[in-house]
Amino acid sequence: MGSKNKIMIVDDEKANLLFLNHLLNPEYAVYSVRDAKETVKRASEYRPDLILLDIIMPEMSGYEVLSALKEHDGTKDIPIVFITGLTDRGDEMKGLNLGAEDYITKPFNFTEVFARIRAIIRSRELFSQLVARESRLSLAEEMSADIKKTVGDLAGSLDELDTLVSDPGIREKTQKVRKYIAELDARIEKTHSEWDALKKNEIGISALEDQGPALDPGTNG
Repeated sequence: MGSKNKIMIVDDEKANLLFLNHLLNPEYAVYSVRDAKETVKRASEYRPDLILLDIIMPEMSGYEVLSALKEHDGTKDIPIVFITGLTDRGDEMKGLNLGAEDYITKPFNFTEVFARIRAIIRSRELFSQLVARESRLSLAEEMSADIKKTVGDLAGSLDELDTLVSDPGIREKTQKVRKYIAELDARIEKTHSEWDALKKNEIGISALEDQGPALDPGTNG
């Protein structure tokens, strides 16, 4: 069984932290933060899979915390979900425009909150897998291009060798090597074609980014 996904809760109210911690703990590893100003530092150390963030807090609002997280390289990709008592549509749109994944208002249906959390974490996991796959594919294509260039250089060297050597035996051997080179080049071309077909038939990162939020943020419990 794999390790639990990690969730950080940022709220200055101890009662809220205890309540959410109690509800989330069976399924997730939960880390609580009361000092909003410490959030970026704590998130950089803890590396949560998702952050539940209150908006109304002393010294630093949830909006300011979110902006600070998005500006820091170590935390900018962590999905943020506002969980707040602010029910105004303008507050919700502000949070989403700043980069929040979702906006949940209190009182909320916890079954729905669980569903939203699972959906966001799952979509992030799939996105990470896709990034890794495309990175490996890009590396393989670079290696293939290098091999193809080397093969081309070798073929050119054989041509030069043919002009310098008159021995029929050596020329016969270079012809065999040239045949192997042609076969290898054909295999490389076939691999490139298969990769192109794969990229056309599978969802790419840009397509996922264009899909927007996994769930409609306007349907809160």
